[in-house]
Amino acid sequence: METKLIKLIQNKSAELSDYVSQIRQQMHQFPELSFREVETAKFVCSQLDKWSIPYEKDICGTGIVALIKSKHYSETEECIALRSELDALPIHEENTHDFISKNQGVMHACGHDVHTSILLGSAKIISDLKDELPQSVKLIFQLGEEQLPGGASLMIQEKVLENPTVKEIIALHVYPEMTVGEVGFKAGLYMASCDEIHLEIIGKGGHGATPQNCIDPIAIGAEIVMNLQQIVSRKCDPKIPCVLSFGHFEALGATNVIPSKAILKGTFRTMNEAWRNEALELIETQINSLCEMNGAKADLKIIKGYPFLENNEQTTLKVRKAAEEILGIQNVKELPIRLTSEDFSYYAQEIPACFFRLGVGNEEKGIVFGVHHPKFDVDERCFEVGMKVLCNAVFQ
Repeated sequence: METKLIKLIQNKSAELSDYVSQIRQQMHQFPELSFREVETAKFVCSQLDKWSIPYEKDICGTGIVALIKSKHYSETEECIALRSELDALPIHEENTHDFISKNQGVMHACGHDVHTSILLGSAKIISDLKDELPQSVKLIFQLGEEQLPGGASLMIQEKVLENPTVKEIIALHVYPEMTVGEVGFKAGLYMASCDEIHLEIIGKGGHGATPQNCIDPIAIGAEIVMNLQQIVSRKCDPKIPCVLSFGHFEALGATNVIPSKAILKGTFRTMNEAWRNEALELIETQINSLCEMNGAKADLKIIKGYPFLENNEQTTLKVRKAAEEILGIQNVKELPIRLTSEDFSYYAQEIPACFFRLGVGNEEKGIVFGVHHPKFDVDERCFEVGMKVLCNAVFQ
């Protein structure tokens, strides 16, 4: 890209950084849970109004889509999209800075306030330089990323990738494990699908001293947890990333009381759709068989969640080159695959996509806590970095 335009992006990102930090701090104080982002959406709209950026609101409830038109805009033009999220998590914040959450038990612990602030700042820069745009830019402020069925799937159903047609989509995500000033990329398979397993084992309770008169749901549950691991270790192709974990096992008996039921909750994640479907069938079959064999009843619900996320090779390469150009190649890192999940994967299933990581960590300042932690925070220098990369990618 022309050196002059890169300099403009660098200067505008630096000049806007403090204001974007203020936007983030305002959002951080008033987080809202998934599909309830009413005041958050109003605040985003107020910023777009301030900069005279046209938008549509109330999409699927609280979603917003803005459009910055290039001078080449026509009804048949294809555009590029940038996406951020509006929702927060049901976590009580334990930070001590002066802009902590004022909404009890709710916190922007996954950085969605950071993502949205950076997208707003990028919108301002792109709007200021719109005469230089090679294509129009759609800005998607998405609701409900943290909760199934995922706001991305709903907004796609509402045709946010159409009118004008989106040819590529980009999003960033905070990454506390990476030092501020750095960004990370992984072309191809990057994140896993996620499915939820909810199981209630209904047995027969009784005295712990007479187990022969009971149907013990704890013993059956333990057998299920251990046996299901063989689906991963013996049925899955070792080349396919896959994990099955149970994080909830509840059985309210006592030292001498065998309870009548046990509740298990777990997650299944992988990066292969055919294996995903096969594994879920195996999980269901094995749970029902083990319960029947032991005389118990299984009340099983498997909730299919987000699909795996695959970054398009060409799109990711373009965004990576844009990052190297404006940050320096030494600040752009290669990422490993990870079995966390993201509803951005729905967009990636539809069109070429790039989902990259933004370093926000700073050990010297104690900014080391991961996302979803009550002490999660970011080094605010990340705002300038995020705007630089998004804007430079758009103008490539």
